[in-house]
Amino acid sequence: MPSLIPESFLALPSNDDATEPRRHGFDYLIVGAGFAGSVLAERLAAGLGKRVLVVDRRPHIGGNAYDHYDEAGVLVHRYGPHIFHTNSQRIVDYLSRFTQWRPYEHRVLAAVDGKQVPIPINRTTLNALYGLSLETDEQAAEYLAGRAERVEDIRTSEDVVINQIGRELYEKFFRGYTRKQWGLDPSQLDKSVTARIPTRTNTDDRYFGDTFQQMPLHGYTRMFERMLNHPSIKVMLNTDYREVRDEVEYDHLIFCGPIDEYFDFRFGKLPYRSLTFEHKTLDQECFQAVGTVNYPAEDVLYTRISEYKHLTGQQHAKTSVTYEYPSADGDPYYPIPCQKNTELYKRYQRLAAETPGVTFVGRLGTYKYYNMDQVVGQALALYQRIEEAHREAAARARAEQSEPLAQQVR
Repeated sequence: MPSLIPESFLALPSNDDATEPRRHGFDYLIVGAGFAGSVLAERLAAGLGKRVLVVDRRPHIGGNAYDHYDEAGVLVHRYGPHIFHTNSQRIVDYLSRFTQWRPYEHRVLAAVDGKQVPIPINRTTLNALYGLSLETDEQAAEYLAGRAERVEDIRTSEDVVINQIGRELYEKFFRGYTRKQWGLDPSQLDKSVTARIPTRTNTDDRYFGDTFQQMPLHGYTRMFERMLNHPSIKVMLNTDYREVRDEVEYDHLIFCGPIDEYFDFRFGKLPYRSLTFEHKTLDQECFQAVGTVNYPAEDVLYTRISEYKHLTGQQHAKTSVTYEYPSADGDPYYPIPCQKNTELYKRYQRLAAETPGVTFVGRLGTYKYYNMDQVVGQALALYQRIEEAHREAAARARAEQSEPLAQQVR
């Protein structure tokens, strides 16, 4: 994202009252109705009175967090499970304007050696996998230390895991899963990928350790509907921004799509991993013990199975599950974090900084693997900078208007 905000970013009207919204056209065109685009649209409309047009090529709002009721009446996530977790009170407070919450702590099991054991690895995992009776954190830490293989210069995802827990556990839990998920060996991926997954010596079997872990009570889509329900926001779905950018009057573009696509892949395509989802409805109340079960083995084509009733708390005679199959082709989901791709993104980033009238935001716009709360935080921080710049510009405009009057009085 450019560090300096161009004047056009302020979208100030040309009339005498710098606080009055435009009377025609839009102040902002926002591409993408996911978290980044929707949060910015809501803030710009409700906070600054701006007129905003949001376009999305998909037939729905909510981006990858979109959820809906399937044919059986089960609330499912079309693009795989999205579990909200954060340590930020500010982000929770903001989203709470648009939803109530259901407390939910996500738990994941990994199918390893014919067993289903907690992941992230904890003391329960070790005891179940190896028939141990570790009773304290200290005993578990000592056991893992005995397996760990010292890596002096930690650069890759493989280095991170082997340094913490050794090669055997790395092979069982991480190598196959990572190779399927990313299409690369962990030795080829940046250390940030596996650093996201902790190893525990206690019996905490929650997948996340954040202060706030909860789900929108009525689903993500309902939350997005309320967020975008503002008279100054217009939403156009099934719309590619290239079809409207020359037909719509607007002052500034906020682009939440792939940054390389915006520049017509001038330097080549930024690599992404995609996913294919196989949704199934089963004539039974429950399919598995937890919300998600991971399958690290490479001879199993899918990476995980998720069952949504665990996430939503919905009571229903049937249940719906999703099998996830990673793919090199399809919609861009995960930026692939390695040095070569980072360098390519930096070329696009420099080009973006030299491009007036457009700002890039979100996972695709900034080529970074953000969690949902991080995207919300990024959007709120960007809005705060816009608001401050707008306030300063409005103050300058008022000062310029008052100066001739002061001269007349003198």
